[in-house]
Amino acid sequence: MGVDNRTAFLHSKRMASHGELRLIGENYDPGFIGMMKEDDGYGSSDDFEGALGNDQDTADNGRPPRKKKKKFHRHNPHQIHELESFFKECPHPEEKQRRELSRRLGLESKQIKFWFQNRRTQMKTQLERHENVILKQENDKLRAENDLLRQAIASAICNNCGVPAVPDEISYEPSQLMIENSRLKDELNRARALTNKFLGRHLSSSSANPSPSPSQGLNSNVEVVVRRTGFCGLNNGSTSLPMGFEFGHGATMPLMNPSFAYEMPYDKSALVDVALAAMDELIKMAQMGSPLWIKGFGDGMETLNLEEYKRTFSSFIGMKPSGFTTEATRETAMVPLRGLALVDTLMDANCWAEMFPCMISRAVTIDVLSSGKGVTKHNALQLMEAEFQVLSPLVPIRQVQFIRFCKQHSDSVWAIVDVSINLSNAANALMFANCRRLPSGCVIQDMDNKYSKVTWVEHSEYDESTVHHLLRPLLGSGFGFGAKRWIATLRRQYSSLALLMSPDIHGEDINTVGKKSMLKLAQRMAYNFSAGIGASSVNKWDKLNVGNVGEDVRVMTRKNVNDPGEPLGIVLSAATSVWMPITQQTLFNLLRNERMRNQWDILSSGRPMQAMYSVAKGPGQGNCVSILRGAAVNGSDTDMLILQETWSDDCGALIVYAPVDASSIRVVMNGGDSSHVALLPSGFAILPGVQTDGPSMQPDIDENTSDGCILTVGFQILVNSVPTAKLTVESVETVNHLLTCTVEKIKAALSVT
Repeated sequence: MGVDNRTAFLHSKRMASHGELRLIGENYDPGFIGMMKEDDGYGSSDDFEGALGNDQDTADNGRPPRKKKKKFHRHNPHQIHELESFFKECPHPEEKQRRELSRRLGLESKQIKFWFQNRRTQMKTQLERHENVILKQENDKLRAENDLLRQAIASAICNNCGVPAVPDEISYEPSQLMIENSRLKDELNRARALTNKFLGRHLSSSSANPSPSPSQGLNSNVEVVVRRTGFCGLNNGSTSLPMGFEFGHGATMPLMNPSFAYEMPYDKSALVDVALAAMDELIKMAQMGSPLWIKGFGDGMETLNLEEYKRTFSSFIGMKPSGFTTEATRETAMVPLRGLALVDTLMDANCWAEMFPCMISRAVTIDVLSSGKGVTKHNALQLMEAEFQVLSPLVPIRQVQFIRFCKQHSDSVWAIVDVSINLSNAANALMFANCRRLPSGCVIQDMDNKYSKVTWVEHSEYDESTVHHLLRPLLGSGFGFGAKRWIATLRRQYSSLALLMSPDIHGEDINTVGKKSMLKLAQRMAYNFSAGIGASSVNKWDKLNVGNVGEDVRVMTRKNVNDPGEPLGIVLSAATSVWMPITQQTLFNLLRNERMRNQWDILSSGRPMQAMYSVAKGPGQGNCVSILRGAAVNGSDTDMLILQETWSDDCGALIVYAPVDASSIRVVMNGGDSSHVALLPSGFAILPGVQTDGPSMQPDIDENTSDGCILTVGFQILVNSVPTAKLTVESVETVNHLLTCTVEKIKAALSVT
């Protein structure tokens, strides 16, 4: 209904029956009408004549007439009551009715006439004022509806081609600018890609036309098609499309193994909408308490109330896949780091993977939709892919493709959210076969004491049938991929960083540069050990199926041809996980103690070990990097040393070691380059037992799993120094025997079965 029609409608209501006017008239002040002006017929005739006489006398005296102050006459309450009562019955009295009122109230007929005229005028004024208010409200509503329609038309995107359906002026809202920027980058990238494909040459950014012309035979589809062919590095040369093509900021696509090559179309503007919705959900989940979150009785871990979650939030990434299990936890802690530094770490894929080496085996940024605002990373949006792992061969790698969105909510508060994306094609169905990541991330708040308060939310859905029954309670409780593990790792890593920056050096003859070089070598050793346990795609492992090897043992092999950081030849990896009816700390103390190493290390030949140097990485004696040396045999010393790193926290422990040449480690300790030190890591990962007295995602947790821990044993051994040699069955059996004997010796040392 237009404004004119509404106005006519309201005026028609105004001319309704007297009954409606009576109801409206009851709200007015009758005393206001009772105040009458003398010159309007409400004063007495004597007063009127006296006023004229006085004015005439003044004029006769030769002086200018003096304006006399007007007199007002107020009707008494009885007169007002009678007039109001009659007005309600008849707003337009006839002459006969006015004379009757004049006689009954002692007023002149002229006074009665003017009173009713003024009363009707006031009634009309009040009614029109009321109508104006209603019309203004209706007008504001229509304006708002019009603005919404304009915005919807201006931002409408064609589902088929991805371009605006109706060209209009671009809004300067940040979200709209982000969408427009993404659309323009889509056009540019697609023009380059099709040029590579049809012309057989690389199109640089200086020669590319951001908008494909009709003469090129290009349709209006601006979906970006990225061919993934490997993750071994960046392709900086001028190559054709199958090897990756250049992006808008000069970066190139990281490469994947050719066996994983597939096309990945996606609509960037749709990803912006998903990111905003995910950020809103993360903030609410970080702020809300009970009944959305249930706190455990034992460890205090907060787990998600799934029923309350379904009532509070609606899914915007699709329904949960059939057969998937939900895990969702929350953890809050203080971290000795400023918030902006943590934001920089999390928004850089390489730094993020280095911060969580035992949880992330590979991370790569596929595309940067928005680089954000300056150093604050406000509104930064990235498309990423990562492989998440638990240090056990019995838990498959979680390969997830997701978007990461950073938003600065105030001067001291940031939020970073991840959410899986569904690219909706058959090739990518395999990528999300075992897991998808619901809105997860952290809220970071700077505190006054140079600490940051971090609230971490981790929410995933995964296929539990792919997990070995021994590890299902761990994942269901949240200790596998949950928020508590992320926070524990974050605190441990930054405590190590703070200690590294300290001038105090633990160890003899090691300067600061040497200490950093030694820690860098240990970092590479631990990273390669974790990648071998989880079978990450970073290293091209080939899985072996040998008949006499148990199903709980994973055996893999690969060839090293030119990597100076490892011995050249054929490398064999074997790993397994077993249940140990002993506490995590007791098992950790045994395995990290060099004096007790001869009780389980077959390769030590029973010789006692001693620590030559040690660099602390955190509080406690167990968090350190050490150089171990075996005792001399028959008076002769050995040139082979052992580099060992150990750490422990609430969510697990790690003992990883590798034989190193004495001359090489001396170069490292003097600050030399550690990248050319060849090593093959072996070691142990300890995962905590699950306490069953608190709420759990899994209703079938075995009560016997609450007083022990899970031990993962892994070995990487060079079985042949010739890369072209063939692997023999005897080599596989030897490594499998080494694995079995090590587990048995550890149990014997702890007097457990």
